[in-house]
Amino acid sequence: MRLAVNIDHVATVRQARMTTEPEPVAAALLAELAGAQGITVHLRGDRRHIQDRDLELLRQVVTTKLNVEMANTQEMVEIATRIKPDQVTLVPEKLNELTTTGGLDVIRHVESLKRVVKKLHRVGIKTSLFIDTAVSQVRKARAVGAVAVELNTGPYADAAVEDREQQRRKVVRAVKVARAEGLEVLAGHGLTYRNVMPITTIDHIVELNIGHSIVSRAVLVGMESAVREMIALMPR
Repeated sequence: MRLAVNIDHVATVRQARMTTEPEPVAAALLAELAGAQGITVHLRGDRRHIQDRDLELLRQVVTTKLNVEMANTQEMVEIATRIKPDQVTLVPEKLNELTTTGGLDVIRHVESLKRVVKKLHRVGIKTSLFIDTAVSQVRKARAVGAVAVELNTGPYADAAVEDREQQRRKVVRAVKVARAEGLEVLAGHGLTYRNVMPITTIDHIVELNIGHSIVSRAVLVGMESAVREMIALMPR
C-alpha cells in the first residue's frame, strides 16, 4: 500500500501570513525522502493554500507521483493540461467549505465528467474521482472513463467509535464493486495515526492520501519523522 502525502496545509500556514514560509515544495521533498510514494495538492479556485507557482515547482521536482486535486472547471482543466501532473483527482468544491465535505456526485454530472476525463486522458494524465462509498457512484465512475477512484473515508473517520465498523464495511463493499469495475482503488479523507490501521487492512486499496494529520504531526516532530511514523502503520 502506497502513501501519498497531501501538503496543502503547509501552504495554509504560509498563506496565513502571506509570506514565503513554510515552503510546500521543501515539504514535498522531505516527504519523498522519508518514503512517501506520492505528493498530493489541491489547487482550489480561491487559492486559499496551494498557489499556481507551487504547482509549477512541484511538477519540476516531485520524483514519485504528483496528484493534483481539482474541481471540474475549465480553468482547472487548462492548468492541468499545461502542467501535466501524473494524476488528476476530480473533487467537489464549495466556496466557503473548510475542507472537502463529500464525494463527487458522478451520477448528476456524468456528461461533463466524461468530457473532462477524455481531455485529461488525451494528454496522458491519469484521472481519478473522489467519491463516496455508494455503490451507484462507484459504478458510474467507470462509465465516465476514470481509471481510478479515491473512496471518501470521511464518514468512517468522523463516526463515533461504536459506529466506525459499520462505516468501514461500506468502504469494503465499495472497494469490491470498484475492483469488479476494473478501477484502481485509493482512499482518503480524515485519516489519522489513530484511525488508519483498520483501513490499511482492506484488500485492494493500493494508496492512501493523508494530509492534515501528517502536517499536524510534522509541526511537532518534523516532516520526515511524521511521514515515517505513518508509513510504519501501513502494510509493506
